[in-house]
Order: sequence, then structure tokens, then C-alpha cells
Amino acid sequence: MTSQIPDKIIHGGTVRWHKKHSEIDLLDFSASINPFPPTVSLTPPDEEAITSYPDDRYEELKEAIAVHFRRAPEEVTLGNGSVEVIRTFCAATLGPGMRAAIIPPTFGEYEMAARLAGGAVTTDPRGAAVRFLCNPNNPDGTLTGRDEVLALLDNLPEGQRLFIDEAFIELADPAESVSDVRHRALFVSRSITKSFAVPGLRFGFGLGDPDLIAELEARRLPWTVNAWAEAFALRALRHADDLAESRRLIRGERAWLTRELRALGLAPYPSSANYLLVPVPCPASDLAATLMKQGVLVRDCTSFGLPHAIRVAVRRLDENRRLVEAIAGCLP
Repeated sequence: MTSQIPDKIIHGGTVRWHKKHSEIDLLDFSASINPFPPTVSLTPPDEEAITSYPDDRYEELKEAIAVHFRRAPEEVTLGNGSVEVIRTFCAATLGPGMRAAIIPPTFGEYEMAARLAGGAVTTDPRGAAVRFLCNPNNPDGTLTGRDEVLALLDNLPEGQRLFIDEAFIELADPAESVSDVRHRALFVSRSITKSFAVPGLRFGFGLGDPDLIAELEARRLPWTVNAWAEAFALRALRHADDLAESRRLIRGERAWLTRELRALGLAPYPSSANYLLVPVPCPASDLAATLMKQGVLVRDCTSFGLPHAIRVAVRRLDENRRLVEAIAGCLP
């Protein structure tokens, strides 16, 4: 690895790899996926869609997204997952000598994308070309209210852009979203794959100023959204209202899981999302390894700069019970 290229970011959701290299049947709490997704058909599109190239303009998909968020199609960019949207955005807005303001702990791909674009990373927003905000934040689930985001936008220094990552907001509180806000300095990244529990399909999109979107679309790889992901995204948008039931059920399970973890003497952070950040009284790597032997995969947060914390997804009650039992048996 050359000194100019940062190491790849560590992510959760590695259960398939572990299952290939282990005889243990793992329950995955490392990936924060909706445990109560709406029912949306996963059938492939028609044969012609598979045997032909996608329409790289993605007119129907952009129109559907635009209608849903009360935007115009020219304000929509697409990607093979939100990570591709993040990287394309950074390639368009950052370069050597430019800085990105990122407040840890948060999603590691912002720093990765900024550095790959030649930019530097700082925790001081002053003088930064881009300011990143994950909302709700990953890994702690903190939700920044819409009014606070708009106030931040109003006070943004001249020439600075604000990047808001709303990948989990549909599972927290979509009323706090700013996806419908038109502002030259604002860019909002979104995803449907976590909300609809299909991370393997890889689909993300972004909303922003038409001039910036035109540049992102020029930089985007051709046909980046495959026909199956495109078809599913169109179906999922028609079921967006069904996520209200997902949020209701997640709130209940999150409250139950929080109480049970506190009963073990742990202090999970208050969260608005479908995951909890849990400080632990031992190295997170040791606890994660021990839990894996019990058939439970959690997110070791050392890579977030939190070597004594794990992140656990909120899942269904029987699965959450298994997590609590496993943690209870592994704590020192």
C-alpha cells in the first residue's frame, strides 16, 4: 500500500465471509438492517431488462425519486450504494489542499473518500470545503433535528458545502430529513437498501444543486445501477409509507434491548436508529471474538476510534434475547 492511498475501511456485515470460514451458524448484529422490512417483490425484472444495457440516464428512476422527495429529476444522482455516491461527491468537490470537516466517531467512508480525492481531514469546520454530518450518526444513533440542520446550513461559511448522510433516517424519523430542501450548498445522500433490508442489491442516491448533480453524473460510472436494483428501487419507493410500521416496531425492540443491556450493568448510548453503541468493560476486540464463538457477530468499534465499545443492531425479539444472553455469558 502506498503512502498516498489509505487503507480500506472496516465495515460490519461480514457474516457471509465468516460463515464460509467457520462452522458456526452466526446471527449477525454487526450490520444495521431493518428487521421488519416492508414486503416488496424481489423478483428480477423482465428478460429484456437483463439482456439489455440499463438506460444510463435512468429517467424513470430519477423521476420517481424526484416526485417522492418533491425535487426535480436534474437534482438526483445515483450510485451503486451510497458509498459510491460519497466517493463521487468527494471527487467532484475536493482536491489537493482542500479540507473536509469530519467529527468522529462517524462513518469511516467520508474520510476515505476525502483522502482518495486528495483532500485533508480536519475536525475544525473553519476553512473546510466540505462539512460532513451523518444523520442519524453511525455508530451512536444520534439524530440531529431538521431545525438544527437548517440553522447549520444558514450559517455555513461562504464557499463551504454541507454533506448530510441520511442512510438511516427512514428507520429513525423521516420528519427530521432535509432531503426536500433546495440549497446550493446542500447535498443529501440517501439509501433504500438498509430500510428495505436488501444491502446486497447496492443502490444509493443523492439530492443536490443541479450544477453539482450534473458533475456527479458525468463522473459516475456508466450503468452503475444494475437492472435488478433499478427495478427494486422503483417498487420500494411505492412502499415508503410502510416504513412507519418498521419504525414503530424498531422503537419497541430498541427500548427492550436498552433495558436488558442496562440490567447487565452496561450503558448503551441513547439512539434514534436501529442500532446501539454500547461501551464495554474490556477490549471490544476480545468481546467480539468471544461472542463470535457463541454464534453472535457484533461490530467491534475499534475502527471508529472506540476500542472499548461495540455496536449492535436492533433485531427481532427472539434474536435480541439471544444477543443479551450471549453478552451476559461473555462479560468479565
